[in-house]
Parts: sequence; C-alpha cells; structure tokens
Amino acid sequence: MLRKLYPLCTSSSIFQKIGLVRCRSSGNILMRSRDDLINCERIIVKLGSAVVTRENGDGLALGRLASVIEQISELHYQGKQVILVSSGAVAFGRQRLINQLLMGQSVRQTLRDINKHQLVINPRACAGAGQSGLMSLYEAMFAQYGIPCAQVLITKPDFTKPDSRRLLRSTLSDLLTMNIVPILNENDVVTNESESKYGRINLNDNDSFAAALSVELDVELLILLSNVDGIFTAPPDEPNSRLIETFNPQSMMEVKFGGKSSVGRGGMSTKCAAAMWAVENQVSVVIANGMTSGSTIKDIMAGKKVGTFFSLESSDGPSVETQAHMARLGGRALAALPADKRAKIITNLSELLIKESNSILNANTLDLEAAKGSLSSHNIARLKLTQDKLKTLSDGLRLIAQSAHSTTDQVLRRTRIAKDMILELKTVPIGVLLVIFESRPDALPQVAALSIASGNGLMLKGGKEAWHTNNTLFSLVQRALEEYCPPTAIQLINTREEVADLLKMNQFIDLIIPRGSSQLVKSIQDAAGSIPVMGHAEGICHLYVDKDCDIQKARRIVVDSKCDYPAACNAMETLLIHRSHLDSRVFQKIIEDLKQNSVKINVGPRLAMLLPVSPQPVESFSTEFGSLECNVEVVDSLQDAVQHIHTYGSGHTDVIVTEDEAAAKLFTSSVDSACVFHNCSSRFSDGYRFGLGAEVGISTSRIHARGPVGIQGLLTTKWILSGDGQTVEEFTAGDNRKEFKFEELPITDDKADTSLHSEDSVVEGSVAEGTANEGDPAANTNVKRNATSEAVVNVK
Repeated sequence: MLRKLYPLCTSSSIFQKIGLVRCRSSGNILMRSRDDLINCERIIVKLGSAVVTRENGDGLALGRLASVIEQISELHYQGKQVILVSSGAVAFGRQRLINQLLMGQSVRQTLRDINKHQLVINPRACAGAGQSGLMSLYEAMFAQYGIPCAQVLITKPDFTKPDSRRLLRSTLSDLLTMNIVPILNENDVVTNESESKYGRINLNDNDSFAAALSVELDVELLILLSNVDGIFTAPPDEPNSRLIETFNPQSMMEVKFGGKSSVGRGGMSTKCAAAMWAVENQVSVVIANGMTSGSTIKDIMAGKKVGTFFSLESSDGPSVETQAHMARLGGRALAALPADKRAKIITNLSELLIKESNSILNANTLDLEAAKGSLSSHNIARLKLTQDKLKTLSDGLRLIAQSAHSTTDQVLRRTRIAKDMILELKTVPIGVLLVIFESRPDALPQVAALSIASGNGLMLKGGKEAWHTNNTLFSLVQRALEEYCPPTAIQLINTREEVADLLKMNQFIDLIIPRGSSQLVKSIQDAAGSIPVMGHAEGICHLYVDKDCDIQKARRIVVDSKCDYPAACNAMETLLIHRSHLDSRVFQKIIEDLKQNSVKINVGPRLAMLLPVSPQPVESFSTEFGSLECNVEVVDSLQDAVQHIHTYGSGHTDVIVTEDEAAAKLFTSSVDSACVFHNCSSRFSDGYRFGLGAEVGISTSRIHARGPVGIQGLLTTKWILSGDGQTVEEFTAGDNRKEFKFEELPITDDKADTSLHSEDSVVEGSVAEGTANEGDPAANTNVKRNATSEAVVNVK
C-alpha cells in the first residue's frame, strides 16, 4: 500500500508523520517498530535448513512446512507479495537417494550401513535428486489454497553480473504481478565454495542470498525462520543467555555466537550479519523460530514481540528483560542492607513527598488536564492528588519505616532436630514483585516503600493516565534509594507490551500483584502463566443490617460504606436488610440517607415484591459499581444474609450491624471472606487503617496472604540448618545410629539459647504449643506470620 501511494518517495515529511524513516531512492522504507510491519507489502520468508528438514537431517518436516504455507497463503490473499526462499533440496534428495541405494543392497549390507550411518552421498547429487521433488511438494501444498507457484534457481554469479540481476528482477516482478508465489533456492547442483560478494555481503548461504534478494527486489520485510527464538546474548542453552528483542548496531557488543547449524551451511552469526546488512539497506528484518506449527509469521506481521527485530536506532533504554534482571540483582542488594538503612530510605522518601509536593501536584495537574472527558468521575478521583493526600501518604510511609526493623531475617521457629543440629525458619523477601496499578499514582510510593522494607526488587506499571505523576514520584523513589542501594532495584515500565513480556518471565518475576478494575485483574490472572498472582478480581462488599441493630449506628455505617469513596474496592455494593425493618423507620431512614447522597438504588426481587411501587430492579448481584450506586435486598435471617453473601460475594469485605453479640460472633465466624467487620464501615478494610502503613493490595486468595497485604504478605521463608558434620547415614544405619530429638527451642536472640552444644536451653513446651512468653513480640509474630488469616474487626 505504501509503495502504491508513494512510489517515488520524494519527501520525507509524509513518512515522518506516519512513523517511518526516510526511504532511499528506490522507494523502499524501513519500519521504525514492530507495529509498522503490518504496512509491509513485499515480503521475503526464508526457511532455514533446520526448519525445512527433520531433526535427523533426512527428509522434510511436512507439518512445519504445511503451517508455513498456510500463513503465506493468508498473506497472499491479504494482497501481500510474498517470496519464499527455501532450503531443503539436499535433505529431500538425500532421503530419495538413500532409499534408492538401500533397495539395491543385501539385507546384511543394509543393516550394517544403517547401524553405522556410513552412507556418504555427494550433496550436489542430493540437490539434483531433491529439487524437483521439493518443488512438487510446494506446488501441491499451495494448490490446496488455489495459489500457483514457480521455481527460480539462482547462483552466486547471478548477483555479480548486472544483466543477470536485471533479468532476475524482471522475472520475479512478472511472477508477483501475476499473483504467483516465487520459490527461490540456490542451485546447489552447481554451487561452489568460492566467495562472491553483493555489495559488502558475502554470498555464502541462503541467509545472505535472502538478504541480497531483499535489497535487489525492494522488499520491505525479510523474515528469517530458524530453529531458535531469535538472537541471544549467548548460545540459548548457556545459563543467563537472554533473547534480544530489538537488535541494533550496539547490540553486537553483547552477543557471543555459537557454532553453525548441524543441517545447514550458516549459523546465527551469518544470519545476524545478513540481517544487519539488509537493515542498513532499508529492509526491515525479523529473525524468529520457525520450528513451531503455530502462527509465527502472522504474529510478526501483527507486531507481536516474536523473535528479534532489527533496527538501526539506538534503544531509548534497557529492554524490559534487562530491567527485570536489574531488579533481581538490585533486590538482592536491597535485601542485604541492614534494617535501619532500609528504614532510612523509606523515611527519606516520606520527607521527599512533602518537600517536593509542588512538583508532584504540578505533574498531577498535567495528568488531570489530559484526562478531562476521557475518564469517569470516580477514576478522576483516584487520579487526583492533594496536599492532604500527600500528607497522609507521608505519614503512612513513616509507619512502614518503623516496621522495617521486624521484617526480614526474623526467626519464626527454632528446633533442635538432633544433638548439635539446630534448624531455624526465617523470613526472607519473596524476590521480585511486579505490581500493576491503574489511575492511582499514590500507590507508587506506597508499594515502593513496602518493597524496600521487605527487601524485594520491584517492577512497577502505572496507568498511562498518570504518566506525569508516576514519573515524578518514581524519580523521588530513585533519589531515596541511591544513597544506600542501587536504584535499579525498583524499575518503572510504561507500556502494556512490556507487561505482556514480563508475564512470561518467571525466571525474574516471582509474584504479580494487580491493583485496579476487575477486568485488569482477570486479564492478568489469565495471562500470567506459571507466575503466582495475588489480588482480588472484584470488591463486591456487603453490609447486613441485623434485626437487633442500633438505628443511628446503622445509618452512619451504611452511608460511610457507600459514599465515603465509592470508587474504592472496599465500598459497599449490596445492602442487606432484615425483613423486620420494613415496617419500621430503620429501612425508611437508611433509604432516605442514601438518596440524599445521590446514590442510585437497585431493588432486589424479594424486596420488590414487598413494595407498593417497584423501583429500578437489580440487574446483577455480582456487580462492582465503583460509583454512587448499590443494590438493596431483604433477608429473613442472619443465615439468609450469610447465604446471600456466599452466593454473590467476592470474599473481600462484609459487615454486620447488630447489638446482639451472639449474632455478631456467628456472622464473623460464618462469613468466608478476607475481612469481616462488626459495627463499623467496610471502608476500614485498608492497609493504612489496619496499621500496616500501606498495602500493595487486598487479596482474596486463601494462600500466602489474605486481606490488606502489607509487609508481612511480601515475605516468604527459608530453612537454615546448622550442624557439626552429621550425615543421614548416621541416623539410619547401625546399632549405634543417632536419634532425632525434634525439640522446640524458644525464639530469642540470646546467644546462649542458640548454641549448637547447649542441651539446657530446651524449655518445657514450645512456641507452637502456646507456652512462649506472650510479651515477646517475636513469639507473638510466630503465630501471626504463619497463618492465613481473616480480619475480624469489632467496634462497640
């Protein structure tokens, strides 16, 4: 399309506007990014020998070829001009000739030759026997889609002679004009090992031939399909080898190439050299894995991050994989810091929030101006920062700094498993967290502080609507870190594509925490693969007004739960009222209070049957409104309310308002949610209000952490066993075998109690049995940190 619209390409301004670089006089263009590849009209797909042939090098991989032909056919019917450069004639011919030779041998000779793999056949003879068969196969495959194809055999001299190049261009142009797919291959029957050059490139394999053809034919995209996922920093099977998603001239400095292909004449180094030469001549190039039977070619054309994309432009910053790797290394450095230094970093950050408040609010104003007309009112409320919010945020960070002294390296359990053997269970950071949050820039310093306190590396992805605010806050985090720790421990990413890549990097990311809409959380949970996701998909919170309630308490709690901050995940979405209140002033007053606060009320079917006039009916009890809207339903009993909550709730936060202590106890023990409250607003379900300083999110999961997740939810454990030369064999063999003791020791920092040789330090009972000193914070922490908990709040 671009070639048809701008065949002469006399002005660069048009291409600059659409994101393309200045083209050369031939009319060709170089795509700036993967997103532009969909605009490519003339494409070469080069199939490497490893893609075309079976693993043993004999015969063709028909399944892979069928997938490639199907994808090329789809591009053909989209109006693209596709040229196929294919290896495989030698492998196909070798299979034919081996079969022919074996048929003429005796059984003994056949078995001997097969076992010893000593059948040696001239590759040129294999090429001669295989070219016709390979072409017949391609013709049959393309015929399934009604597409004709034509074979073009080329040799090195064809590129060294101007007349030959002119004839080649003319022939291929005629074929493409007639909607015929040209299939090119070097004529291996007459090929020789002498080097020929086309421009600055050595023509020594099909990769260089494909690159030369792409330049000669004004091709816009060259796809080199190989048996690896792209260009790696080292051979893919080496430890710490990383895929380079975008390769530019600077990338050559970080690449260590391996050996050549076992079935072809080239290797990754020749592919890379051919690709860079093509790019320098305005041909876009992608090297990708063609061994799968999936949709590699279609994914490349769709702009997906498949393989390695070649570019002449220097990258604006490190790749997202490099960022994740730096977060891993920086996180380890952060975890190794003494607790007082981690606390100091957080304190510095809290002070910077106040000191730089004007800069933060100025950046926030830019985001608010840009968001006008595009965000809902409740999302605007989430986006907006004020001096009061920054003050509250700073205070919360100070609480986190205080708790940083009792996070990592805390002993949860100490056991003497045998004489001179002490086993300890200690808290350690999880590793690297990926936290994704929408339109709430205040989440950035909160999450950063929790990550610093717990010694975790961190990858942050904020909403694009808060771009200016997030970047300003992130710069403050970097300033706070740099005095004590590599700032790379915390990274900020900016695009959804980078998030999609991170969701696949289980070698770097240990836990994903999405904060935002239910659609965001569900999409992350679906795409995360093997990486654990902690969070809640929805915040469908209920408030039940019991028959024995205090009317004034009920009115205040209902209004606060719904109207204080309706966009929050802990806002009430469904109000359940005991039937006995329908004939009293309780029901009437609560409904009036909600209406006075502009709350839209949807009436449940049971309540609608009892009202003289039927208002707006409930569409779904499983909706998180996030606005001034809620459902109201009547229930016959406390058990009825519990059943409704279990049917429609999300396990987030549920409340009972009652003066009946027995009813309150039954409700809090029966409702299976992360947070269950008695006589207080659902809005208390918050890390700051729980005294955690802040939260990374609220989890409705039953594993690891539940409810508002503060520092403790960002820790895991490891076992440390100290011995004195013991072996397992000593405990299993012989008459004098050693015996296990499994004696629980007190959790204390007293060195006398941790001695390997102290038998007198054993106390009666154990922490696990509840006999530890209740005044010992560490002992109390033992129980709290090892239990997945429900938060139950009672307010008289």
